[in-house]
Amino acid sequence: MSERWGAGIEGRVALVTGAARGIGAAVVDGLVRAGATVAAVDVDPDVHLRSAERVTPFTADVGDPAAVARVVDDVERTLGPIGIGVSVAGVLRPAAVCDTTDEDWAATFAVNATGVFHVLRAVARRMVPRGAGVLVTVGSNASGVPRTGMGAYAASKAAATMLTRCLGLELAGSGIRCNVVSPGSTDTDMQRLLWTDGNGAEAVVSGSPDQFRVGIPLGRIADPADIADAVLFLASDRARHITMQNLFVDGGATLRA
Repeated sequence: MSERWGAGIEGRVALVTGAARGIGAAVVDGLVRAGATVAAVDVDPDVHLRSAERVTPFTADVGDPAAVARVVDDVERTLGPIGIGVSVAGVLRPAAVCDTTDEDWAATFAVNATGVFHVLRAVARRMVPRGAGVLVTVGSNASGVPRTGMGAYAASKAAATMLTRCLGLELAGSGIRCNVVSPGSTDTDMQRLLWTDGNGAEAVVSGSPDQFRVGIPLGRIADPADIADAVLFLASDRARHITMQNLFVDGGATLRA
């Protein structure tokens, strides 16, 4: 359970993007159980429905640098110094590379790569003078292995992954750790968009030779809580000597290519 990762999380302020549903919502829940006060950020106003004890909702588009700067300022002014930043917000517009439109490419990178940059930069600038903090980016196992029909998504996640690791190198001397969690197929609304028939989950687990997918060796699709637990571990003091790493949480689906 997420309570195991309370060391170094309890009493801290955490900012989570993409907090309204799926992995982001699971991260929010896990941080709250571990004792953090959470700023739940999402472009969807429905995030306000998630307001609860120790959870304060904020609405912002991570693709807008001014909006991100404003939210970070609001969070620190109302909740206190941000000690943990988790970038989960992401979009998926599946298409073969030759069929990907300029609009879909730009929209994908605006959130998955540039949006992560906006959040990392804004939060890191606050953490550096304090000499402490943890930043975690939720990427994708697609950043480490080619996927058919997911060129823009995979490329954007690869960009966010390397950006996070480079930032980790730059901030190590300031005592700030930066890591990536790369999920595989996880039971979220985004994953279900890829299912074309009633056997979607079974097909993902079994794999697809036509798409060059090996399936999931552990035999199950991840639950969002599985990803959240990895995020909480990296955010906790149990991972105090871990930085610039990319933790794949995919049931072995990429064979750690």
